[in-house]
This record gives sequence, structure tokens and C-alpha cells, in this order.
Amino acid sequence: MDFNTVIQLLDSTLRLATPLLFACLAGLFSERAGIFDIGLEGKMLAAAFFSAAVAAMTGSAWIGLLAGCAASMVLAAIHGLASITFRGNQLISGVAINFLAAGLTVLIGDSWFELGGRTPSLEGAARFQNLTLPFADSLSGIPVFGPLYSQVLSGHTILVYLGLLAVPATWYILFRTRFGLRLRAVGENPAAVDTAGISVVGLRFAAVIICGLLCGLAGAYLATGLSAGFVKDMSAGRGFIALAALIFAKWRPWYALSACLLFGLLDALGNRFQSIEVFGATLPTQFMQALPYILTVVILAGFVGKAIPPRAGGEPYVKER
Repeated sequence: MDFNTVIQLLDSTLRLATPLLFACLAGLFSERAGIFDIGLEGKMLAAAFFSAAVAAMTGSAWIGLLAGCAASMVLAAIHGLASITFRGNQLISGVAINFLAAGLTVLIGDSWFELGGRTPSLEGAARFQNLTLPFADSLSGIPVFGPLYSQVLSGHTILVYLGLLAVPATWYILFRTRFGLRLRAVGENPAAVDTAGISVVGLRFAAVIICGLLCGLAGAYLATGLSAGFVKDMSAGRGFIALAALIFAKWRPWYALSACLLFGLLDALGNRFQSIEVFGATLPTQFMQALPYILTVVILAGFVGKAIPPRAGGEPYVKER
């Protein structure tokens, strides 16, 4: 594998890891507050559809982004209503959101555009354009560092850089602010938070809405940054992969970045190398493309070490009288 191939592989890794990173951080906020959310997939899918649909109708990727985030936050609010207000089963609520999004996006898409659930191809301002970082051209001739900066870090949409910035922002919010301290506490011991006179319901709803916002960014990037429109089931299991990355990262932001980059690398390898020889045997194309999902199963099966979730995770809080 030559250096140019490595550079192209790293570039693809960053692009493919971005939606996973947004979704992983979304799950991090939600689960740190004690609300398990396997509906990340559905919220991403809804955001992808509405961002692409609105961008196609208005010609503005930014308006599409707002629409995608709004759609995702509505589904997040529904999940919060079911699991926090009515104390329903959080896993069932998440599954329902996934089914709801999968069906509604195709139904509404076919009704609006009559393209079998797809949206029209996005062009121009309806898509987020790649940005060139400062001095990228002038530094490109420097050995090793130049290509890494000008071809790997530079040349992505603004949402890629927003995803990278979201990692230190999440770390700061969760571990250096009063809100973050309370959010983590409500995922560990909500009764103690309630005793201190702090609203458990309010904190959990805040976490769920933040989760919806980040899923909206993930879905909007899929449809208006990584691709040029919406197609049926385009999230392709990324929400579940993000959950696996979250477990792999042990609910920590910086580890989440590493885990998402690993999944992005495997995805890039599958796309780049349709077949590869190992010990004289050629691995089939399907195996290469399934690498991220295989790793997901390995992680969820517990082969990467013990990961301890927040103690109050998945349990509705009932205030003592």
C-alpha cells in the first residue's frame, strides 16, 4: 500500500466517521443521563430525509439542516415523553422510533417527490460544499505533514469540522460544568439529585433533546454532505454501530472519537478494497463490506473488555413520597 493510498484511506475514514461520531456523542448525552436510546438510527434517518427534502425544495443546505435537526428533535421529544414522562420501556420506545422513521420517510418521500421514496439529487447551494483550510495549498509540498493537512484534514464540509469540535465541547460540558455534573449524577443516582432539589425530569429531557440535535446533524450530513440526497434506509445501521462505538468507548468523549475513527477506517477499507488476500486466500467482497458490522457484534458480545453503563440507565425514576 503506497503513501497516496494511505492518504486517500484516511480521508475517507474521516468522512465516514463523522455521522458515527455525531450519533455516538448523541447517545453519550442520553445514556449519561440514564436514558438508553436505541432510536439513534431512526432519528438519523428522519433527519437525513427532511434535510434533503427541504434542501431540495428551498435550494439551501442550511435550511435543510435546520429541518433535519427539528425532525430529529421531535422524535427525541417523543422518546422522552414515552420513557421519562410515562415511564415506558426505553428499549421499546427506541425500536418504535426506528420503525416509525423507516416507514414515514419512504411514505412522505414518495408522496412529495414521486421517486419511490428518494429525494431529487442535490446540487449547488442545496449541498454543503467542501472547505479548504488556510495554507492547505502552500503546505501541500511538505513531506508527510503536507498531504496529511492538505488532503486529509482539509477539503471537508463544515459539518465534519463541527463533529471534531463537538468532541472537546462534549468533554467540557460533561466534566467541567455544573450542568454536566448534574447530568452524570442523574444517570448514576437520580434520587440524590432529586433530594438536592434539582429536577430529574428536566435534566433527562435536556439530555434527550441534545441527543436529538446531534442525531439531526448526523442525518443532515449523510444526506447533504456525504451524499447528494436521500435514499431509502440510507443510515444503513449507523445508529447501531454508533451505540457499539459508545460501549467500546465506555461512555467517554475522547474514546468515542477513537472508536468512531476505527469504524470509519473499517468502512473505508471495505469500500476501497473489494477483495484482499490473506495467507494466500482471497477474502470475498461481502466480508470486506461487513467489517464494521462484524466489529459491532464483537463489541456487543463483550469481547473488548467489561463496559459498565451508568447505574440508573434504562430505569424510569419514580419520586419517593
